[in-house]
Amino acid sequence: MTDSPVFVSGEAARSVFRWADAIDALRVAYTTVSSSKSTPPRSIAAEGSAWLRVLPSMPASGSYFGAKLMGSPGSTTPPRVEYVIVLFDRQTGSIAAFVDGNVVTGLRTAATSAVALDRLAPQQPLHVAVLGSGFEAAMHIRAVASIRELSSISVFSPTPDRRAAFAAAVADELGVPARAAETPQEATEGADVVIAAARSRGEAPIVYGQWLAPSAVVISIGSTVPQQREIDVSVVERADLIVCDVLHEVLDSTGDMIAATASGIEFRHKAVSLTDLLTGACDQHLDTAINRLYKSVGSGLQDIVVAELVLTHALRAGLATELPIAFETKD
Repeated sequence: MTDSPVFVSGEAARSVFRWADAIDALRVAYTTVSSSKSTPPRSIAAEGSAWLRVLPSMPASGSYFGAKLMGSPGSTTPPRVEYVIVLFDRQTGSIAAFVDGNVVTGLRTAATSAVALDRLAPQQPLHVAVLGSGFEAAMHIRAVASIRELSSISVFSPTPDRRAAFAAAVADELGVPARAAETPQEATEGADVVIAAARSRGEAPIVYGQWLAPSAVVISIGSTVPQQREIDVSVVERADLIVCDVLHEVLDSTGDMIAATASGIEFRHKAVSLTDLLTGACDQHLDTAINRLYKSVGSGLQDIVVAELVLTHALRAGLATELPIAFETKD
């Protein structure tokens, strides 16, 4: 590490990132969480349409701690959001790095989903359905392919050209048959794993329980705040195990679970944390669960763990830019 802070760009993050490394690091981080204080709830400041969100964390397993900041004026068309992850050296307390958080956010979300899915999905070739054709959807397919053999892929997104292009790209890259579906129902039929990686237009649910094959695992990442919807309440009702990356935020602060509560669906007794899943604390529940749901809102723990990994590899590869700055230290 240099004496001055460094900057790691999105391009550098892409070039040094490896799925296996990130999945292993996240698995270790979630099984060595020291207390709830190490990753407190996110905080949001808002004024008019502008907003700023902060996700801090001090992973017990890492050499750095820090926070991701993301903000938007809220008034631009299309919406404009920038992300930065600030890393502090755990030993010295010095600001060590600024990491462009846009790419890291997509990578850490998919890698964490793969950590959960590795325990939730059967050890067999999987037919995976993807709802969405953006960056998050693309990263999730790659993450899942890093832990399981894929037998086939089906994809739906509202734009025919985009879903066709997505299917062609993943088929070419992964060597797996992939097809574009005309409806989300068509995409999900017969799938072993359904990845919901795109909120629907108008915040209406995009996945319904009656569409899902028996024992299909659902990964839901698109509804992270009260105003957002992605999965129908029938998916929540169907699930007999609900794994949450941030338990209280998923259950209390996502539009999907708020809607399920309003519909009178009891689900809290079925919910467990990702830490409990990975440490084996809920193995008895896992053994009897048939319809499994993983729901994610993202957390600072994921951001800092993956940002540290990216920083470490970028430094080794000479892809971190040293900044000609120094911070004053208060003693």
